[in-house]
Amino acid sequence: MAVHGAHEAGPAEPRVAGIKDVAALAGVSLGTVSNVLNRPDRVSPRTRAKVEAAMAELRFVRNESARQLRAGRSRVLGYVMLDGSNPFFTDVAAGVEDAADEGDLSLFLCNSDNRAERESAYLSRLEQQRVQGVLITPVDPDAAVLDEIALRGTPVVIVDRTRTAATHCSVAVDDVHGGMIAVQHLVERGHERIAFIGSPATSGQVRDRREGALRALAEAGLGPDHLVDLTTAGLTVADGRNAGARLAGLPAPARPTAAFCVNDLLALGLLQTCVSLHLRVPDDLAIVGYDDIDFAAAAAVPLTSVRQPRRQLGRTAAELLLQETADPHHEHQQVVFTPELVVRASTHAAG
Repeated sequence: MAVHGAHEAGPAEPRVAGIKDVAALAGVSLGTVSNVLNRPDRVSPRTRAKVEAAMAELRFVRNESARQLRAGRSRVLGYVMLDGSNPFFTDVAAGVEDAADEGDLSLFLCNSDNRAERESAYLSRLEQQRVQGVLITPVDPDAAVLDEIALRGTPVVIVDRTRTAATHCSVAVDDVHGGMIAVQHLVERGHERIAFIGSPATSGQVRDRREGALRALAEAGLGPDHLVDLTTAGLTVADGRNAGARLAGLPAPARPTAAFCVNDLLALGLLQTCVSLHLRVPDDLAIVGYDDIDFAAAAAVPLTSVRQPRRQLGRTAAELLLQETADPHHEHQQVVFTPELVVRASTHAAG
């Protein structure tokens, strides 16, 4: 007789092996298994091999969550980057990952997308996950939330930014110097009217790079009116294209012969507009970018750019964070790297 609606029982859910199962199979104590997991140097090679064989047979996977509960802290670092679409920040993250990997730690990447509310949400989640520490390229380096997290016990290191007060470790680049060497290079090639292409000077980096540009002009005996501000809404390739269209629309006598872009994405967008409008680079317009991302050298006209040590920035920041987590007497350090100019085909002598 057929019974409609009856179902055969499916396979039983696989049982997850625990530390007790490993100990029983290997014929050792729970403490010995714990030592193999956490302090293998305390266990003889013969016993360790027995325990590892039992783990393999049982398909044992360490329960990191339980370990985290006991320790009150995970083996994870968090990095809140400012703009995940910018290769500069992914290169910085690679440097963080290098240091984390050497410390047997995992890395959690978060993208604030330059939005303070999103940044705050990520910081809250990382703190709730009890990460060992947080690295952040903040929307506002002086935001109070960075102090609050540190006071609650989660170390914070600021990446590619500096704070007004030395309350945290930070790793950054001397952007005033970077702006100076970019515009000095253009002035040396005979350019006297230079476009400064970047977002509004709400960012300390944009302000510093512009300040460096003005200093270079002053050293050459040129006034601030020789720097033509073309303010962009953001720092993307599309923003660079829009700035290029505005520059090309200026009357010829007022049009700059060179442009200093505050990052390479803007410079690449500007270059695209020049190509589409049949403006020759560098004959009609010389271009200098900033960051020296890999795409700068690979552009249709390879870009002259101010190089930042992107990967080293990330590694150094992570090393400072790990020092702080390990040493209760750690003193905050503010590390500042000096950028360098990499000259390529997008600039040459004017005229």
